[in-house]
Amino acid sequence: MDKNVNRIIKMETRRQRAELQLIPSENYVSKNVLRALGSVFTNKYAEGYPEKRYYQGNKYADQIEKLAIQRAKILFDTPFANVQANSGSPANLAVLFALLDVGDTIMGMSLSSGGHLTHGHPKVTLSGKFFNSIQYGVSPEGFIDYKVMREMAHQHKPKLIISGGSAYSRTIDFKLIGEIAKEVGAYHMADISHIAGLVVAKTHPSPTPFADIITTTTHKTLRGPRGALILTTDAGTNKDPELASKIDKAIIPGTQGGPHLNNIAGIAVALGEAQSPQFTEYINQVVLNSKALCNVFIKKGYTIISGGTDTHLLLLDVSAKNIDGWAAAWALEYAGVIVNRNIIPFDTKTPFYPSGIRLGSPALTSRGMKEEQMEYVATIIDKTLNYTVRSMDTNFSNNSKGENKEKRAVFLKKLKTDTYLKEIKKEVADFASRFPIYPTIE
Repeated sequence: MDKNVNRIIKMETRRQRAELQLIPSENYVSKNVLRALGSVFTNKYAEGYPEKRYYQGNKYADQIEKLAIQRAKILFDTPFANVQANSGSPANLAVLFALLDVGDTIMGMSLSSGGHLTHGHPKVTLSGKFFNSIQYGVSPEGFIDYKVMREMAHQHKPKLIISGGSAYSRTIDFKLIGEIAKEVGAYHMADISHIAGLVVAKTHPSPTPFADIITTTTHKTLRGPRGALILTTDAGTNKDPELASKIDKAIIPGTQGGPHLNNIAGIAVALGEAQSPQFTEYINQVVLNSKALCNVFIKKGYTIISGGTDTHLLLLDVSAKNIDGWAAAWALEYAGVIVNRNIIPFDTKTPFYPSGIRLGSPALTSRGMKEEQMEYVATIIDKTLNYTVRSMDTNFSNNSKGENKEKRAVFLKKLKTDTYLKEIKKEVADFASRFPIYPTIE
């Protein structure tokens, strides 16, 4: 292998082994998924769909894509699946362009409430620029306000209502959202990218009986490679007989060219693994671990958005600790704990310097950790943040200009050289070594 590339891969392998990964969007794939990703399918160009390709030599490409499609349909109990979307954002965009005309009204959860950029975030995303975006939110308690959602839907008459989110920790009432969509004649698209594994394991209600379209990424709780699925159901509002065809055409030629067959092979492996009883056991533990993290943080006086979690993730307000999400995420990284900064509902700060951090249990659960280990992880996070606030200046204004920019640069420099944080990082690495990942891979 290329010497420089090999060196970087080895360093990343060591980093993943030594650190505690709590970003809920990330997970560890199985060795079989890794093998599929590195297979000779990466050499093949297969523009089109099985048995309808624009290139020759696709006999086995057709077989691997058909297998992935079949497994996706079985797992989510749907009559149709497209497995070619390269990731979640292109999948969502393809659905929008398949069903709507530019300027049509869509309604999705706002980013600050836990939604996703592709659910119509205004100005900075294609979903917000090409369509008239109406955003619903959460109550002061942190739960989706379905009453206000219904009122907004009747007022604005969207053609598409999007359910699901990227930082919402509570059970989503797909049935009620489906009813609202039917009342106003809208399509209902359920984006279950974060909770797909929970849906498969039946620890979260499925949107299949209540949505027209389901989108999901294949990493996160499904433990597959980075990719996405688009599924259509028989239960939606419009009963559009051309729905599946519209989705296929929106992917190719609408938004993509040739599919990444090695990725589709990895997806097929992951979907097969998700059919096993072991996967259900895994997801059950993911939820138990997430709840265990919540319980420890609540005992330590932290504010959890919505007061807890029903899923794999939780949103922590760290502003009361006199630190923002940006500083907290950096301090934790230097202590060997990886989270992501995240805006919280009704946040007065910006997405880059928000009030919260987002944590999830999928990756740690993949390493074999359980509730007992979650208590240790939460304690390490608390210890790191308390130390950082005591020993460093974490009073930043909510911008990156002038004096504030210099203060943040000084803060990062102190983190990098801090002896105590290095001691915590060594302790974390020793702890992580008890739960190895890929032990036979250099």
